[in-house]
Amino acid sequence: MTQHLLAIDQGTTSSRSIVFADDGSIIAMSQQEFTQHYPKDGWVEHQPDDIWNSVTHTLRDVLQKSQIDAGDIAALGITNQRETTLVWDKHTGATVYPAIVWQDRRTAPYCRELSQNEQLVNYITDNTGLLLDPYFSATKLNWILNNVEGARARAEAGELLFGTVDTYLIWKLTDGASHKTDATNASRTMLFNIHTQQWDTELLKAFDIPAAMLPEVMDCAADFGNTSAELTGKRIPISGVAGDQQAALIGQACFEKGMAKSTYGTGCFMILNTGDTPLVSKNRLLTTVGYRLNGHTTYALEGSIFMAGATVQWLRDGLKLIDNAAETEALAARAREDNGVYLVPAFTGLGAPYWDPDARGAMLGLTRDTGINEIVAAGLQSVCYQTKDLQKAMESDGARPVSLRVDGGMANNDWVMGFLADILGAEVKRPAVTETTAVGAAFLAGLQQGIFTDLDTLTQCWQCDSVFEPRLTKAQRDTAYAGWQEAVTRIRCS
Repeated sequence: MTQHLLAIDQGTTSSRSIVFADDGSIIAMSQQEFTQHYPKDGWVEHQPDDIWNSVTHTLRDVLQKSQIDAGDIAALGITNQRETTLVWDKHTGATVYPAIVWQDRRTAPYCRELSQNEQLVNYITDNTGLLLDPYFSATKLNWILNNVEGARARAEAGELLFGTVDTYLIWKLTDGASHKTDATNASRTMLFNIHTQQWDTELLKAFDIPAAMLPEVMDCAADFGNTSAELTGKRIPISGVAGDQQAALIGQACFEKGMAKSTYGTGCFMILNTGDTPLVSKNRLLTTVGYRLNGHTTYALEGSIFMAGATVQWLRDGLKLIDNAAETEALAARAREDNGVYLVPAFTGLGAPYWDPDARGAMLGLTRDTGINEIVAAGLQSVCYQTKDLQKAMESDGARPVSLRVDGGMANNDWVMGFLADILGAEVKRPAVTETTAVGAAFLAGLQQGIFTDLDTLTQCWQCDSVFEPRLTKAQRDTAYAGWQEAVTRIRCS
């Protein structure tokens, strides 16, 4: 008999709930967007109630659509936007401030101040695998404690809890019974030692964070508690949790050293499985936890790009050149191939391998012949060029991906995937199910419940839908990429 798994995929611009069969196929899905807030230049916030309400709405909706009783759901998995920071009252659940989103750059001045302490900078990289940057949770949490009236005193009195989005959802889903996270999300806070797999006391001291605020860190497949019966009809065990990019690594069955996946959601994230060894990058890539199962940690090398699908969202909502993302494929196909237009989407700074929080977006190479087609094409190409940046950095670190699997919303755009293969000079594989973040969360929940016996069982569930081969010559590829590199150089601030 088919056993069903439920996954919550809480992303930056929307929340989704998906019911899967035990072979990874989708039975039903529900999605709801929510509002982004930009109170100041470089600031990005979410209202916690918007996150929670979108999750509960999609949960109820997908159970109704699937016509599956909650009692027939074996387990729930959660995957989430990482680094986004929330603080709430441990008794009432009321948040003290909006969620500070991973894209938010308000703590850039604080990071610059801390960067003068070379010993601390090196300690952060050596022990967390991360770079000192506003991207991660530590400086966001410090900002909340220092800028929200009464927050620090309440935190030191043990009244407030901290969590990334997974922890917040687990706490809410269990009616406050469970304050837990998993090793992948913990590894993105800049407070977690990826070698000892513990919260780092030296970093808690450096960022002035009370240890009592922090959640318990679990394996990715573990007992995170049970949903309240009032919410889902019956209590469902929460058995799998991973940050969205690590969940995609699992959903793409990248379990062998050297396998890589690139996810195209709001941002773009390329992760390479490095096995048992935490590889130290010389090119400002991140060393992170790929997944932790049965107490064993598999490490990964990651490059993070802030603007992928968010660039398309800007073309739609900011410039109003399109009504929906699906239109971009046909528009880009009509653009002149040699138009020379480059869009550098540094709206909230540049991520890997530049890590320039003060860079801002620009469009270069405009002529009188430039039209909507060329601008849309440049927006889509910017995602591929940034992936090329990551590929070059990984190669320089001696870790060239032996396989690249793609997923996320933009992976469904054949024009983008074709250009990606062209600019990478590599084969790109798209799976039959591109909702791999949610698939990964469901896989983890199924592992914990014994529905899947091991990682080999998960590998057998992965199915390839399309393979994109490079068509450009090396000379053409190098010329196009050189134009991108020049464009980036012209907008860099550091």
